[in-house]
Amino acid sequence: MENKNNNFGVGMSVFSAIFFTFGFATTFIITLSAKVKDIFTLSEFEAQLLTGAFFITYLVLSIPTGYVIKRIGYKSAVVTGLILMGIGSFLFYPAARIPDFGLFLAATFVLASGVVFLQTAANPYVSALGSEESASGRLNLVQALNSIATMIAPWLIAVFIFKGTSQLLSAAQKAESVQMPFVLMGVIVLLIALAIVMIKLPVIGEASADGAEKKSVWNYPHVLLGALGIFCYVGAEVGNAGLLVSYLKTTNHMSAEVASTYAAIYWGGAMVGRFMGSILFSGINGNIRKYTYVGLALLLAFVAGSFVTGWNWTIGSIFFAIALVNFIVMQLGRGKAGRTLAIFALVAGTLDLVTTFTTGSVALWTVISIGLFNSIMFPNIFTLAVRDLDQGELSAASGIINSLVFGGAVIPLMMGGVADSMGYAWAFLIPAICYLYIFFFAVKGSKIRKASVLIK
Repeated sequence: MENKNNNFGVGMSVFSAIFFTFGFATTFIITLSAKVKDIFTLSEFEAQLLTGAFFITYLVLSIPTGYVIKRIGYKSAVVTGLILMGIGSFLFYPAARIPDFGLFLAATFVLASGVVFLQTAANPYVSALGSEESASGRLNLVQALNSIATMIAPWLIAVFIFKGTSQLLSAAQKAESVQMPFVLMGVIVLLIALAIVMIKLPVIGEASADGAEKKSVWNYPHVLLGALGIFCYVGAEVGNAGLLVSYLKTTNHMSAEVASTYAAIYWGGAMVGRFMGSILFSGINGNIRKYTYVGLALLLAFVAGSFVTGWNWTIGSIFFAIALVNFIVMQLGRGKAGRTLAIFALVAGTLDLVTTFTTGSVALWTVISIGLFNSIMFPNIFTLAVRDLDQGELSAASGIINSLVFGGAVIPLMMGGVADSMGYAWAFLIPAICYLYIFFFAVKGSKIRKASVLIK
């Protein structure tokens, strides 16, 4: 029993660090699109190609990666992913030194290839590390740790990349500020890879030769519908975030530095919401203990919102109040993954609609609040999509599901095109439609278990 607990602790600790690492890289790239737009004088559609280059790797590599993992194992896959992340990070140095937008895109693709390896290995590993009943809680917890990184990344961009940037600088001078963050990222991920090589990770079950290997996850409609749900969720989350800085600069006349701090709050909402989700879905016994943890998460919202805005306590208080509303709404889900997902999808879609048809402070806070309601979507969609699969089918299912993360390439480009032609506000109608599909999946699509159910 003690060895099993130690294995669980080692596995969760390592993969928590992995989620933090690729969370930072992902959000750094998404937020950097506004900087790249400025460096190379791009349209919004062209700037979103950076995000597109990142997320298109999921379409290209996720399914092959799922099969590679079955051959080389989770540990080797994680090390491979970290090495690819390191190589991609170092490529940004010459890309910024030239500077060359094409090389920026190439470096992004290589870095994202590493993230695909990490994420395809991480989700099924964490899901299979314990009981199916608590899988959503574990995924919410590691996603919360992932979100700490996603909040830090925009703040660092605001402090070290956007701060003091002058429009009079040349493209090469503007690009210099992005070099060292990527070099540091490359060094860190390679050190993590070295550490993982030297430790022993617990092994999770794989399919036997006469068992799950003969089954096909393509026969499970709820897996495929869940994959489409991931497409919509990631597309909506990344699309909202990718346009946020430019939207606030254009409509609220903010500087890029200030707008980036609000982007940090958007991602911070996902962090706080995932911490609360991990508490509510983990099966913690005792209301006093549970609500104490929730209180700490709400306090984190207050401190984080204040910190990233230069200790603006008013902003911190508003963020605290929105997080409290998020927690109250979460109670309506009664701890059930599908019910909570449906409610959050409706709220997030409504917030996007309000952003479209309002202006000023109202639109500012509705678009930022979406981050809180995005919080539990990925782990809950993933949990519902792989329900009733055995451990031997998880890596293949994860490959299919993660391949649809390329919604993060498609939806932001669509939003960028609408923003260029009709204005930024109208672009937020697209993620609203995405959340409508997620509502359908939560209510109906996730209930389908066998292909024969669809045949009447």
